[in-house]
Amino acid sequence: MSTLTWADVLANPHLQNLPFKIELNRWGRIEMSPASNRHGMVQVDIAAELRQRPGGRVIVECSVQTLDGVRVADVAWVSDERLQRFGDNTPFPGAPELCVAIMSPTNTWAEMHHKSGLYLQAGAAEVWIQTLDGQRTVIQPPLGSA
Repeated sequence: MSTLTWADVLANPHLQNLPFKIELNRWGRIEMSPASNRHGMVQVDIAAELRQRPGGRVIVECSVQTLDGVRVADVAWVSDERLQRFGDNTPFPGAPELCVAIMSPTNTWAEMHHKSGLYLQAGAAEVWIQTLDGQRTVIQPPLGSA
């Protein structure tokens, strides 16, 4: 199996319109995350909440280049300034200021914290882990790191 890039994934006709979300790990291998309708409803609710923030845009399914491959934030808020810097790059070369990962029943807290750390390393100022039942954990970089 050859190593894939995110551009390869986006261009591959066999990978378009899949009924689940995919990410690309550091070895160029696809990881799949099926999403439920409940997941989609939570995603829309968070996007609506974040649209109230001035000075930026909300993106769903926001691809981010991390140290562990391309990860896809379920919802992200990116400032106008950072969006101008990132442009239309897909994936973004760094993380938006706020990345949200919605925890599905098959996810573990360890996986979610690992993904949160990747977003923080890529430049996010804050990561939310949102459960399907409405619990939210807010993660920020340790003081003194930047």
